[in-house]
Amino acid sequence: MKDKFLIKLEDIYKRYCELSDKLADPAVISDTAEWTKTAKDQAEIAEPSLKYAEYVKTLSQLESAKEAIVGETDPEMKELLETEIAECGQKLEAVKDELKILLLPKDKNDDRNCIVEIRGGAGGEEASLFAYELYRMYLNYCERHRLKTEIVDISETELGGIKEAVFNVNGKGAYKQLKFESGVHRVQRVPETESQGRVHTSTVTVAVLPEADDVDVEIKDEDIRVDVYRSSGAGGQKVNKTETAIRITHFPTGIVVTCQDERSQLKNKDKAFKVLRSRLYDYYSELNRTAYDEHRKSLVGRGDRSERIRTYNFPQGRVTDHRIGLSLYSLDSFIMGDIGTMIEALSVAEREAQLAGEEE
Repeated sequence: MKDKFLIKLEDIYKRYCELSDKLADPAVISDTAEWTKTAKDQAEIAEPSLKYAEYVKTLSQLESAKEAIVGETDPEMKELLETEIAECGQKLEAVKDELKILLLPKDKNDDRNCIVEIRGGAGGEEASLFAYELYRMYLNYCERHRLKTEIVDISETELGGIKEAVFNVNGKGAYKQLKFESGVHRVQRVPETESQGRVHTSTVTVAVLPEADDVDVEIKDEDIRVDVYRSSGAGGQKVNKTETAIRITHFPTGIVVTCQDERSQLKNKDKAFKVLRSRLYDYYSELNRTAYDEHRKSLVGRGDRSERIRTYNFPQGRVTDHRIGLSLYSLDSFIMGDIGTMIEALSVAEREAQLAGEEE
């Protein structure tokens, strides 16, 4: 009897073949919208379908080898068949494991762009200084992975820190790469202003929001107020003497978004609405969490902004993620954007949690 997941894969593969036939239909080819939709539907199931085809091919090779070895008297041929049976068996198990992962529920937001919000928490100026370091860390990571960043709003302090920074991250899989960064980041170190060498603890809050499309969230004119004001700056020539900064207030949720990075009022307004849509999308998604989200939270968290997720201990050169208990003793390179090892470990932990849930 076939495993349930193999039966499901067989149905997916049949659907994949049907869509392939449809893409070759002249009537569909002549209809650009229909062809595009069909191609998108096929692409969404292409990976598990092709992997299932590989599984079926390997299974066929295994069965053929088992049939051939029955009654085989030539020792050399028998040895070759035994080797083939062993190799096919190992490959079959490996492909089966890959298929299980491919069938896991996917976060529908993984392929989206995202918006990152960083705010200084407890710790005064030291928190603002560390907020700037996290801001720089994420910009460096994005640059290394060819993700484009665009500042929406940033509020700097006199000592070089930031009270708040909001920026877009654009690129395929941007949200997937950064979604585990949401939460409270704690830093333990001796501030430059500390004369007695005492270690202080400060916190910074990071929120990573999937970028929402226009169709995801409806924003009614009567639910918002848009204010226009002059952008603040460092003084002198940098002060914008025209009213280009935008503040949008959403009355039903109390969410307020500001944007003053661009010299154009229109561009600032577009950016502000993009952030508002994403915050509203996150807000309403939070109200409709599913059982799966609760299961995911049990291991790697779900991005609660009140959840302490990571500690950066400078005296020990250590960064520890509390959700998976992983410590890396490479804080200097980590804080400069080399965070890929941690991101991959969190992704693996999420997959293992999902697999454990599927087996229960």
